[in-house]
Amino acid sequence: MEEFFLRHGAVREVAVCSVRRPVGNSTLRAYVVLVSGVSDHDQVAAELITAAQESLTWYKVPEDVVIVPELPRNSNGKVKRSAVRKMAELDVGFQLVARHLDTTDRPAEFDLLGYSWHLLPEVFAPIHTASTELFSDWLPYPAGGSFLEIGCGAGVTAVLAALRGCARVAAVDISGQAAANTALNATRHGVGDRVSVHQGDLFGPLDRDDRFDVIFWNSNVIPTPEHFDYSHDIEHAIFDREYRAHRRYLSEGMQRLTPGGVLLLGFNSLGDRVWLDRIAAELGLEFTEYRGETRHSGHVAVTFQLLQAVKR
Repeated sequence: MEEFFLRHGAVREVAVCSVRRPVGNSTLRAYVVLVSGVSDHDQVAAELITAAQESLTWYKVPEDVVIVPELPRNSNGKVKRSAVRKMAELDVGFQLVARHLDTTDRPAEFDLLGYSWHLLPEVFAPIHTASTELFSDWLPYPAGGSFLEIGCGAGVTAVLAALRGCARVAAVDISGQAAANTALNATRHGVGDRVSVHQGDLFGPLDRDDRFDVIFWNSNVIPTPEHFDYSHDIEHAIFDREYRAHRRYLSEGMQRLTPGGVLLLGFNSLGDRVWLDRIAAELGLEFTEYRGETRHSGHVAVTFQLLQAVKR
């Protein structure tokens, strides 16, 4: 495929990789560097797609062509394929962001785990992923105890914690809209007196002495480079710059537990488990799998894992 695209006079370099869609099959994407002086990027991309459709077997035709200024290279000057795949993972993340922001056919309410929930605009929507349903069902809710949810979104997990017997629940989200959504659902289900909602980053808005029996975060699993800039609150639910939030969650979370408390992390196969394990090891921690399950969207398998952080 790359050799085929290099026949086009406007193409200087190309790298093709597989991209996981948020739903449906995997697809192919071509990252193309143009020769100097070519300015009509859209025309070249369209010409490449058309030529591929006319000359290549259907499964070799990329779904899209992305024009980039350069391809990532290693110290020897060769194209760094792993970095190209990372570019594709970011694209999957941006597709997820667009999906959660799309107002087309987005309901104001949804049903999940036997309850109906309010869903405000620009809030991470549990209807688009199995993560909220799975993690909320798997989590241990200490009867009469305390529960903290980081990144509460629409509030499903925090409200369920109160409904299932927790005496004190705290919910935190960096998005003001998400915090409002959680408060709305807590009131809807009659547990507003037991669910305190806070807007802020991770443990920042909590009192310094707050401790919890169970702490949980359905994390933003897709890592980004250091220079990544967040342009919308919903991106904090998808991306984590250099896994800095994961490092803080593990470090500060262990200090926020009551004696015998449990620190849990919702993760999935779109994330970088090797990177996550390395951070845990640096902090003197390791993960045990509390629960896990693979779900399919079309032919794409995503494995969801509820991980418990423990001292090594």
